[in-house]
Amino acid sequence: MSFKPLSMRHISLKVLVEELPLAAQILAEYGVFNPESSSETIVEQLPDELGESLRKLFNQAHSRLIKIANYSSFDINQASKQSVDNIVTQSKLETVNTQLGHIWSELSKFEEQLHKLREKQANSKQLLETLQIFTKLNLDLKNFHKPKQFLNLHIGTIPVENLNHLVDALTLAKHFAHIFHQDDYNAYFVAAGSLEHQEQVTAILEHADFQILSIPKQFHDYPQQVNSDLVTELEQTKFKIKSITKQIEQFIQKNRADLNNAHFILNQTAAYSKLTEFSRGRGQLVVIEGWVPKLKSSELKTILETQLQHPFVLDIRKPMPAEYSQVPSLIQHHKLLAPFAALVKNYGIPRYSEFDPTILFAISFILMFGTMFGDVGHGGLIVLAGWYWRGKLKEFMPFFIAAGLSSICFGFLYGSFFGFEETIIPALWLSPIHNPNIMLTIALYWGIGFILLAILITIVNQWQEKEYAAALFNHTGVAGIFLYLGGFYAIDLWMATDIFATTQQLAVLLPLAIILLYKWHENKLPLTERILVTLIEGLESIINYLANTLSFLRVAAFSLNHAALAIAVITLANMMEAPASWIAIILGNLFIVVVEGAIVTIQVLRLEYYEGFSRFFSGDGREFAPLTPGIKKINSLNS
Repeated sequence: MSFKPLSMRHISLKVLVEELPLAAQILAEYGVFNPESSSETIVEQLPDELGESLRKLFNQAHSRLIKIANYSSFDINQASKQSVDNIVTQSKLETVNTQLGHIWSELSKFEEQLHKLREKQANSKQLLETLQIFTKLNLDLKNFHKPKQFLNLHIGTIPVENLNHLVDALTLAKHFAHIFHQDDYNAYFVAAGSLEHQEQVTAILEHADFQILSIPKQFHDYPQQVNSDLVTELEQTKFKIKSITKQIEQFIQKNRADLNNAHFILNQTAAYSKLTEFSRGRGQLVVIEGWVPKLKSSELKTILETQLQHPFVLDIRKPMPAEYSQVPSLIQHHKLLAPFAALVKNYGIPRYSEFDPTILFAISFILMFGTMFGDVGHGGLIVLAGWYWRGKLKEFMPFFIAAGLSSICFGFLYGSFFGFEETIIPALWLSPIHNPNIMLTIALYWGIGFILLAILITIVNQWQEKEYAAALFNHTGVAGIFLYLGGFYAIDLWMATDIFATTQQLAVLLPLAIILLYKWHENKLPLTERILVTLIEGLESIINYLANTLSFLRVAAFSLNHAALAIAVITLANMMEAPASWIAIILGNLFIVVVEGAIVTIQVLRLEYYEGFSRFFSGDGREFAPLTPGIKKINSLNS
């Protein structure tokens, strides 16, 4: 069980230039070395940047291989069985890059053909959809492409409510109207008549909100014939696409050996290419710097001594306090904590010296969720859903299981089963809906404990970062604890006795005065601004503590809301007769599980993030990113 990122050691490895590729492979296969850019001192002593041309070659070849992989379906596993030197020369990488360039060039030609055919296919499908409107129109559609010499011809749409009026008006204008398609809003029609009444008909159409219907130029025959032509064209396009796709597969198959070899060469070069970004050299000397977990540092030294062929120098030291912001954080937890770690990471990465809140977050989340959503039946549904969809939920499956089990446990304590309070099962403790004052009191004390724990963690973090004054005198330090407890004591006694005596006043004013003096000392502003900022920050400290504490009353509020929703569902069901009553109960409970369950989850996360994490967790740490062997897995290459 770990409450902090693993202890790190800074290493500085000095090797000969010729051994850099081998050193890179060793460090990558070791899997726990996080390289970093060299310090300014090293840059001054060793000004040369290494491997720039090799990196460009690698990046170009890697990019080409990924693009080629989008077209391939071959297995690259056999490539790892080849016997190739650990050291990949630049000339060999140039050869691979050239081969991949030729392959990609040929594939690009196929891609261009496919792109045009797919555009044609999509256009044909669109035309077929458009043609559906004209299926009942027994008329050559090319008649609408150009005006006729003796015929006034219109095709378009009008709103359905104007249809009858339009037909009557066109009849009076000695024009024939034919409705060939109609939906809920528009009528599609053709109007035809003599040019003698053209102006009159134009005015009628404008008054009826007529919209001209554009006829695609491809529609140059009767609708039935156009449909037949388009279907034939679509089939031919599909055949061509299939043919080119087969040619691509054959082309990939023909170049399989070169692609396998390219993948293997890039795998061998990846670590070296990456490490050159962080290496500095001069002459025959190269320096590599980075971070390794303390527990692995001695083992790394032994591995380097065993596998490197030439002498080297390895310096290992503790990180200095000034470097803490740059030290990467490596956090290891049991796989069951993976979903909670992911939610913590969603807020941010702990700094190297910071408290890792994952375990605290998991425990407090589970407890608060159960308190707010306690029901044996609802919890059981969440557990079943988590298990049933475990394939889709993956690492988040334990999150659902834990939340459901917590809900079940609190459901037994509350005596709640699918919303039935203390009727099907007895309450082992109390029913929230019948004891709201007790629930509010518990929520209040839970909030006080939660906030106090967050302040204590903040103090520990500040002390480790050698911010001693803030740890002692700031509102997030020891003085803040005394202000918070003193304020609680003063308010609690005042509510009980209606007296605000000297001891109560001192309990608040003394720690507040210490906090104000600290803020006065820290604010290096002009006098007027200094007074104003100090007073505002002191007042803000009091208001925040009060607001944050009251925010935890939602723990009780949602436990009451959960019971109230269940009562509403049962009441509604009692107003119905079977089987409608049972349907109402089933649907009502599903609604509670899905909708209220999601709302409760959001509210618990809000309390965790804003009332907890925001106090002690900066979240601006660097995630540990070890050097790894090979390029990332290309899924389509393995498909």
